Amino acid sequence: MTALITRDELKAAIHAGTVTIVDALGGEYYAKQHLPGALALVLADTDTQSPTLLPDRNAAIVTYCSNPACPNSGQVADRLTALGYTNVRKYREGIQDWADAGLPTESA
Repeated sequence: MTALITRDELKAAIHAGTVTIVDALGGEYYAKQHLPGALALVLADTDTQSPTLLPDRNAAIVTYCSNPACPNSGQVADRLTALGYTNVRKYREGIQDWADAGLPTESA
């Protein structure tokens, strides 16, 4: 099971520049709204795109999707772990929680 990260922990890591954020929704959802600096990576593309998008397998990575009911972030996190990534956490509350807290988002 993937370790979790809280909104405050994630906000601090983004501010410090110590985390790579992965948006597991992708597509139009990513284009409409994503966390600052997030990379789009869906489960179907994880095996082929992760070596390029995430070259450091020891880097801190956080996956997220829309909200706790969305399975995408956990699926991508689990796959990254299976591929040898050692520091993967999941922001379970997702972009809905982030935006509801009034925190900044970006769009493509």
